[in-house]
Amino acid sequence: MEQLKGLILSGGAGTRLRPITHTSAKQLVPVANKPVLFYGIEALVEAGITEIGIIIAPETGDEIREAAGDGSGFGASITYIEQEAPLGLAHALLMAEAFLGQSPFVMYLGDNLLRNGLVELVATFRESEPEALILLTPVPDASSYGVAELDGDRVVKLVEKPEDPPSDLALVGVYMFGPEIFAAARSIEPSARGELEITDAIDALIEGGKRVEPHIVRGWWKDTGRLEDMLEANRLVLEDLESRSDGELIDSKVEGRVVIEAGAKLERTTVRGPAIIGAGAHISDSYVGPYTAIDRDVIIAGSEIEHSIVLAGSRIRDLPARMEASLLGKGVTVERSLGMPKTLRFLVGDHADIGIP
Repeated sequence: MEQLKGLILSGGAGTRLRPITHTSAKQLVPVANKPVLFYGIEALVEAGITEIGIIIAPETGDEIREAAGDGSGFGASITYIEQEAPLGLAHALLMAEAFLGQSPFVMYLGDNLLRNGLVELVATFRESEPEALILLTPVPDASSYGVAELDGDRVVKLVEKPEDPPSDLALVGVYMFGPEIFAAARSIEPSARGELEITDAIDALIEGGKRVEPHIVRGWWKDTGRLEDMLEANRLVLEDLESRSDGELIDSKVEGRVVIEAGAKLERTTVRGPAIIGAGAHISDSYVGPYTAIDRDVIIAGSEIEHSIVLAGSRIRDLPARMEASLLGKGVTVERSLGMPKTLRFLVGDHADIGIP
């Protein structure tokens, strides 16, 4: 099999993460202080795939170009391909046909995370050389996903969000294809929601007698499209953290697996890991609990926070209750004003300013 290319889909409006995604691409929201998109790029490079195309939307494309650059920082070469409207995964794939050519390729949804990466999956694809290899994982409620019906080691049908699922195996947002997928994608009609569905294109391969193989994912997989998924992905990534402290600690205590980046300063503060404190952050008279990611240049004073993500440049001061299960956008200010203490839970967009009653 010739050299594989990579295709990352990084369009989409991110409506389920609004208001964060009103001003930022959902694929750039950080998990453990690293944009979700970067995990996908790194997974491809780790698997030996360095020629990568990224599908971008007109609204967020410039931001993604600026963040990922030409790919050299990842050891890759990135080509950007604009999809003028969100017309489906199979449509995005067709937009990239000129870039992909006749090369086999990995298609990776840019808001997905796979704990164990792609090395084993790419090796399997190279060895068996099917027309498609799809990733599946058991889920408790398969009716919310695209579901595969299997016959031994072959996929016989894919069903999108079935009322009566033929299995508990849901499609994961990573696919491996040979060039036959382009003809299959051109042969299908838009679905009821007006999109060219990748499940229909894969079904067209199956109906044409092509070999579509399943691979069951071992280890976790996360689609980070919703707040609870972002927080869960953050928790899972932090579980694998290796402790490191390059910042300044003054009368402070660090317990468990914690990363403190260079330039961060902690005063009279307890951090209980797993947690990460970004460069230039200043935390004083506070408690940072497990599964928390504090991005660069964040200021926290006189507050408690855990199981949360705080983006760059935000300010949290004198909160009357512990903040938990929250995601704060960039440049957000959350501080106490007069009133009775209450439990706090936030999904806050960039540059908001909140006074707590």
